[in-house]
Amino acid sequence: MTTDSSDPIPRRRRRWPRVLALGMAVLVLSASGVGWWFYERLDGNIRTDTRTAHELRKYEAERPVSVVRDAQNILLIGSDNRGGEGNGKYGRDTGTQRSDTTILLHLQAGGRSATAVSIPRDLMVDIPACDRPGGKPAQARFAQFNWAFETGGAACTIRTVEKLTGIRVDHHVIVDFNGFKRLVNAVGGVEMCLKEPVDDDEAHLKLPAGRQVLHGEQALGYVRARYSIGDGSDTERIGRQQEFMSSLVKKVQSNGVLLNPAKLYPVLNAATSSLTTDPGLDSLKDLYDLVRGLRDIPREKIRFLTIPRQPYTYNKNRDELVQPDADRLFRQLRLDRPVPVSHAVTASTSGVPKTAGLGSYQGTTAARGICE
Repeated sequence: MTTDSSDPIPRRRRRWPRVLALGMAVLVLSASGVGWWFYERLDGNIRTDTRTAHELRKYEAERPVSVVRDAQNILLIGSDNRGGEGNGKYGRDTGTQRSDTTILLHLQAGGRSATAVSIPRDLMVDIPACDRPGGKPAQARFAQFNWAFETGGAACTIRTVEKLTGIRVDHHVIVDFNGFKRLVNAVGGVEMCLKEPVDDDEAHLKLPAGRQVLHGEQALGYVRARYSIGDGSDTERIGRQQEFMSSLVKKVQSNGVLLNPAKLYPVLNAATSSLTTDPGLDSLKDLYDLVRGLRDIPREKIRFLTIPRQPYTYNKNRDELVQPDADRLFRQLRLDRPVPVSHAVTASTSGVPKTAGLGSYQGTTAARGICE
């Protein structure tokens, strides 16, 4: 009888491990379900640019070939499209768009370094014959670089870059105005130091001088401002864009965003919902692999510079390449060789290397924010 009265206690104790195990299993499955939901949402945010892939296949025979295995060249295009939701405030939508900012990002094989080369929108280049979005062909012409995007979108821009540099573009990413703002807000803003106040009606920007954190709308206005800061040249604007991007990279790395899921998700959600990519980068896994590779690159090995340029001979409001310096730069990138970068203030330079030979191309690195 005594054994019967003591039996219920061991049975209750034996049930606790099973209940605990069941509870843990439910939590794990719930977490997995939430994780999968997050993954599916982020993955579904990304838009795939199949038209560009189709257009590039038609011209495959004339495109340069990749020289170094595992090195990657990604063309980042900031579109000035006013037709998207929330973009109308930046100008009237005329049915066309131009590449407001274009950067060729070279990732060295083995994740040793990253070099981001800005291509001035006013650079005079040979634009090949391209098909317009409606299918009507456009003749080849010598014109300013951003006309390539207006004429034939990303495909025409990629072919123009490849013709200019001899570098094979492996992937491309297009970001519009609102996408940029969301990304800056997701990281909590980016700190910059302004030497003088800014008041620019066209860029919808009014800022005091000094150290401050720029959020979405202000950040977009700052990187777009041109005529109210410095000499009003596109070259100076590129310098400010490089400084901003350097500070943005530093903010992401120093705050541990890439290693903290709670911080990483808002950044990924902002980024993926504003991106249009080629089929090779249109999944969250593809983008994660890309970001993971960037995470491991030391900040001092992430460089931002501008193609060597000078005022165009026949129109000082346009740009032309400085040779042979530009071709030397293209060759270094094509062969996956290091590109030395001086730390001169880009806003006061012409983009011409300071020393003989390959020299030290003027730009900045992610290790040197403008507020340091």
